[in-house]
Amino acid sequence: MSMKRSNFTNTLQTCKKFLSRVKNSFRGKYQLYTGEQLHWIQVVLRLESSVISVVFPWVLFFGIYGFLVSFLYSLGLPIGFSERNRVLTNAILSFNIGLTLLLVFRTNTAHERFWEGRKLWGALVNTVRNLTQEIYIVVKEQSPKDRLEKEAILRLVVAFSVAMKLHLRAERLDEQLASLVSEIQYLKLKDAKHSPLQIAFWLRDYLQYQHDRNCLNIYQLTALHKLVSDLIDILGGCERILKTPLPLIYSIKLRLLVGIYCLILPLEIVIHLSWWTGLVVALVSFTLLSIEQIGSEIEEPFGHDPNDLPLNVICNTMLHNVEELITLAPSNAHDWQLWVSK
Repeated sequence: MSMKRSNFTNTLQTCKKFLSRVKNSFRGKYQLYTGEQLHWIQVVLRLESSVISVVFPWVLFFGIYGFLVSFLYSLGLPIGFSERNRVLTNAILSFNIGLTLLLVFRTNTAHERFWEGRKLWGALVNTVRNLTQEIYIVVKEQSPKDRLEKEAILRLVVAFSVAMKLHLRAERLDEQLASLVSEIQYLKLKDAKHSPLQIAFWLRDYLQYQHDRNCLNIYQLTALHKLVSDLIDILGGCERILKTPLPLIYSIKLRLLVGIYCLILPLEIVIHLSWWTGLVVALVSFTLLSIEQIGSEIEEPFGHDPNDLPLNVICNTMLHNVEELITLAPSNAHDWQLWVSK
């Protein structure tokens, strides 16, 4: 007994050392988040790719515009704001403060939606684990056929998560879902308009059937139905995030203000920076537009963008948990007795 505790303590210490070593690195955080092992440069390039591809044309435009302002100013044209005119300078400063506050509001709102989506999927993982374990332990088996039906239902719980992922992404049924359900069920899901709800109905129908044949009492049935209801509530929460985006007027107004600011900025700084104006305007526009684009990307966290939630990894985690339960539980259902006897 003491030797087992010592081994467990050593393993726990090793895990803590590993986590402390990788948690502060890009590579370590990305690996913990997605399960992929990439070099930190690859991590940065992958996460930045979706943002740069969108904002680069605008950054190029503002950079060329800044260079054009520098060129016209070098020809002696009075294109820059005079240093004596403090009214314009103060107006631009006030505009900059208002734009910054709007960017902060946009980013915070998007992050709240992203974090709420992550909490919902974390709750889904816990609910799937609880439901599958309770079904395995509570539902009585009266024949070998019952064991096969139970294993099929456990995989059907995971199928709910996979169908929910596909539903949120507006994608068709895939091979992973087909491997978790029977052929007849798969054909019915193809015709269903809302496949997760159809799977939830099958789960409820199975539980009611087990109660009718006296394999579940009413209290167990109520508790299991409550877990299925939790699955549907989580689905509804994700649908609420998906179908209620931030009002478009915020995005339109923010991009308009960023564009106006980047058009006015060269006229303010060309007197001091001369030929460096284009580069500075390009950097400023890249910063502002990137922040705005990040907000637009993470406010809908269920897609395939690099900065979205790793739904494939989460679904695979639930699948591995259930397969481990099916594989190990039949021979180790009463391992606790061995511990007590020792």
